[in-house]
Amino acid sequence: MEKLISGIQQIGIGVPNVYEAWKWYKENFGMDIRIFEDNTVAELMLPYTGGKPQRRHAALAMNISGGGGFEIWQYSERTPQAPAFEIQLGDLGINMAKIKSPDVKKAYENFKSRNLNIIGDFYEDHFYVKDLYGNVFQVLSDDNWFKKTGKLTGAISGAVVGVSNIENSLKVYSDILGYTKIASDKTGIFDDFKHLSGGSKTFRRVILKTDKEPVGSFSRLLGKSSIELIQVIDSEPKKIFENRFWGDLGFIHICFDISGMNELKADCESKGYFFTVDSSVKHNKENSFDMGEAAGHFSYIEDPDGTLIEFVETHKVPILKKYGWYLNLKNRDPKKPLPNWMLSALALNKVKF
Repeated sequence: MEKLISGIQQIGIGVPNVYEAWKWYKENFGMDIRIFEDNTVAELMLPYTGGKPQRRHAALAMNISGGGGFEIWQYSERTPQAPAFEIQLGDLGINMAKIKSPDVKKAYENFKSRNLNIIGDFYEDHFYVKDLYGNVFQVLSDDNWFKKTGKLTGAISGAVVGVSNIENSLKVYSDILGYTKIASDKTGIFDDFKHLSGGSKTFRRVILKTDKEPVGSFSRLLGKSSIELIQVIDSEPKKIFENRFWGDLGFIHICFDISGMNELKADCESKGYFFTVDSSVKHNKENSFDMGEAAGHFSYIEDPDGTLIEFVETHKVPILKKYGWYLNLKNRDPKKPLPNWMLSALALNKVKF
């Protein structure tokens, strides 16, 4: 088997209340499909959870229009912590999630009419909006869709990541993750950043894309994505998750849908990036990690600034749980996309709240 990265499966978001957050994401970003939901103990994330297992309530929500999902994540037995400081643009970690839209001007006007917390103005092909908890989302124009649903937005199409040294960070985002095409590389003061906290400073801003069409079981649904690396030039950035746990408030990780975990591990190690978490230590007799309604193999690396990158090789996913319909991916050709009708069937798991 070879290493295969299909796209961004999800971005994790630590929140104080799963259902409050999910309702907002459903109403505003169309995240109305439940892929899985469980309330269990995170046993393997000890490097990032204070050295002991932590119980959490997590759900993976998606939008059938296309794009990656949200892993909405809440501690069950501890109060999630906010940063001890106001996050400034360019601080180290995930600054924003990118949300794609088929008609971004219409989405902007709709959000504005409903008094959502829009930051700044409309900027040619994108705008910025905050959720209930102050997390920033860049909503931007996109013509890459799985399904036309009439929704004003799809789901995740990328992330904006604050880094201390862009050249160093390319070793992960380009060399390992495959974002090898530099779509833009500019340094200056940017009008669309000025209304964001800390956004009036000088930044180097590099937008990375892949130069190949995505392949893999879920590639048609996940679609194309981009990573925007930003480096603040005239101040010293702080680590967004300094002295906090994974799962505390904010964007906690970027997760990639992959196959060939062993090959990926070897590739990461050859470039000096070692798995800090690997679920293989707790696999069952089917050689999978049981994630409640789903199963697979997951692992984590850190980028040069400590931002968490998750890899998930999906082995089993529920299509219609109440009828016992699960999709087993272990014996499929990993490069072959799932048929559209099967991906569309995920919409049967629509949440009603």
